Amino acid sequence: MKLLKIISIILMVVFITACATSPTGRNQLMLVSPEEAILASEEAYIQTLGPFAVKGKIDNDPVVTKRIKRITGRLISQAIETHPNSRNWDWSVKIIDDPETVNAWCMAGGKMAIYTGLIEKVAATDDELAQVMGHEIAHALANHTAEKMSVALASQTGLSLLSIALSVTGFDFGGAAMSGVELAATTAISLPNSRSAEKEADRMGIELAARAGYNPYAAATLWEKMAKTGNGSPPAFLSTHPSPDDRQETLLELAPQMMGYYHEKKSRLVYPL
Repeated sequence: MKLLKIISIILMVVFITACATSPTGRNQLMLVSPEEAILASEEAYIQTLGPFAVKGKIDNDPVVTKRIKRITGRLISQAIETHPNSRNWDWSVKIIDDPETVNAWCMAGGKMAIYTGLIEKVAATDDELAQVMGHEIAHALANHTAEKMSVALASQTGLSLLSIALSVTGFDFGGAAMSGVELAATTAISLPNSRSAEKEADRMGIELAARAGYNPYAAATLWEKMAKTGNGSPPAFLSTHPSPDDRQETLLELAPQMMGYYHEKKSRLVYPL
């Protein structure tokens, strides 16, 4: 159909003009700007945490809260040093009291959460928790929320244009598009990252943690523990962070390269959270 050909050309032009480059030089689709993703994430963060807050399941253990904020604060200080554009982010981390959920995430703009299930079931050390949160922060620094929102938006756009084309022939293609806030929440928490984005977050996250004074070798032990967690089903963290067979091997190869940062003689500042 001629109309479908026109739609294909329109989509091709949109994708070509919406290309961006990640901090590691990888090409990214950016129909949604990082700034738009941050704005959407601010509201999505409030909506996502709301039900837990009502039940008193946010930051209700002072010892755990202090521990997570200290580790995350050191990571944030290094993130700001290496990525100055994040200095003006409204950084935040919340501990969700859910002992059955093994998960953590970070939305655009540094809006983070970690579930107590990840801390308890994995029996994570400080070094391993730093790898978790460093990996999540890396997703934000590399604009992965905006990238995933863009992919989701591109899918919606494609379906909308296809719907228009099919409606001309009398075909009814139903379905409502998600709002920006819904996209931000869904992409940060539920949708898996691409293999390329995961490798990027692994590389950036392990360096961030090393710069903050946390042992790089903990990245491999973390994923080893994570793989053993769960009662017959993989933990939530692995559903959004697919773990290829060579991941631990890659992290072990990266660890020696990070030891220089880890052993640096410098004070590690803690960003106030």
